[in-house]
Amino acid sequence: MSYDKLRTGRVSEAGRAYFITTVLADRQQAYFRDFACARLLIAEMRALHVSAAVNSLAWVVMPDHLHWLFQLGDTLTLSQVVKRLKARSSQRINVHLQRHGALWQKQFYDHAIRDGEDLQQVARYVVANPLRAKLVEKIGNYPHWDAVWLCP
Repeated sequence: MSYDKLRTGRVSEAGRAYFITTVLADRQQAYFRDFACARLLIAEMRALHVSAAVNSLAWVVMPDHLHWLFQLGDTLTLSQVVKRLKARSSQRINVHLQRHGALWQKQFYDHAIRDGEDLQQVARYVVANPLRAKLVEKIGNYPHWDAVWLCP
């Protein structure tokens, strides 16, 4: 799917919950298998939460992509949140790995959560990714996820 098609109909609405997925360039799996790289990404997600740009509800860092469920704050648009996350995490991870170049694919997938959709069900889907990918047998054994609810 082209980047332009992913942007078609994209709306940023403060207070709305969004489920986003963003993928590493060339689906490179080495970066987030590195514990420190995954934690650098998580630190940038938390910085966006602390700044009130988002209210994080659930997320999981997979070896080659990120799933993140959050409520959008009123300081940044959806695209600005993702752009800031990608830029800052890329910078920190590239320094850590002593590398240069793109870390993330340009585009991202977003789904605006509709009224009546069960946020906890979406959160369960998000955090169950390591189970579906057979990375672990119990979600508690996977180190790179969090949710405001007890999801498993």
